[in-house]
Amino acid sequence: MKDIKVLVVDDSALMRKIISDMVNSSEDMEVLDIARNGQDMLNKLSKLKPDVITLDVEMPVMDGITALREMKKNKLNIPVIMLSSVSQSGTALTMECLEAGAFDFIPKPSGSISLDINKVKDELLLKVKTASEKSNYKNQMKATSNTISFEKNINTRSNLSGKIEAVVIGASTGGPKALYSVITALPEKLGVPVFIVQHMPVGFTKAFAERLNLNSPIKVVEASEGDLVEKDTVYIAPGGFHMEVHNDKKIHLNTEPTIWGVRPAVDKLFISASKVYSSHLLSVVLTGMGKDGAQGTVEIKRNGGITIAEDKSTCTIYGMPKAAYETGMVDMVLPLDNVAGQIIKIVSGK
Repeated sequence: MKDIKVLVVDDSALMRKIISDMVNSSEDMEVLDIARNGQDMLNKLSKLKPDVITLDVEMPVMDGITALREMKKNKLNIPVIMLSSVSQSGTALTMECLEAGAFDFIPKPSGSISLDINKVKDELLLKVKTASEKSNYKNQMKATSNTISFEKNINTRSNLSGKIEAVVIGASTGGPKALYSVITALPEKLGVPVFIVQHMPVGFTKAFAERLNLNSPIKVVEASEGDLVEKDTVYIAPGGFHMEVHNDKKIHLNTEPTIWGVRPAVDKLFISASKVYSSHLLSVVLTGMGKDGAQGTVEIKRNGGITIAEDKSTCTIYGMPKAAYETGMVDMVLPLDNVAGQIIKIVSGK
């Protein structure tokens, strides 16, 4: 018997068939039903209880964002994975969906009707499984014994001047929503640059940066090769490129091999920034699958920087922050709501 029941929602009959076949090919999941649009999905949810929903972003009658908002209004707490075309409207709507509570998203490789969607089969099945596990994990621990006092670390580190010159942040699954919470809470004049790696495919980081910029006091841009690093600016690594900071205080992008299967990689950013800013660097590892950011956290701490990891209680996926914490090189473990405030406090030297 297959444990994970999936509802597939897409206005294309062909896409519904291909996605359903991918799901049914897995040993531990099967398609419970299909729906043609958001309204059809909501009607079926009055009778069905899927573990996970795959939801097309752009559909007639009712699109994905409207359907998500209706689910939230009706308190239907079922994890949703969006399937989005890499179009200007598709990427912008996907960012809205993530803010509205979608668990994650998968890009359709070649538009709304992607005959080559099997290219993302492994990614889709992994995210469906991860979403199901997160949904069924009832006894998530709250922030308690592993929370570390920042003040205690300050007093025991004589090499820390208190002068932070840059902030680096890494995130993956659940990251867009977490980053939205953090970045929109930063002031216009933070006084330092902020560099972010969010695991996101090509074509989506520009829309992500634009949405953050629209809703944040601080300036947010998608980074470009050769950008001169400026204070009071947040730089988002573009999908498909590693982002590094060099001693020339410029941003450098490259397509070197993936690390941990991803590009951009958090470790690439963290390690390069640590060489430039040394003890004057603050790092934050937010929600995400895998170990990316752990090696970078070690390097930053070894060079005298300050390191933060998100607490398990607020993570969508407690993978990357856990890996960072388990290095023994994390100064602070914080619930998401406290992250922006601590960044401001540390940067201001208070």
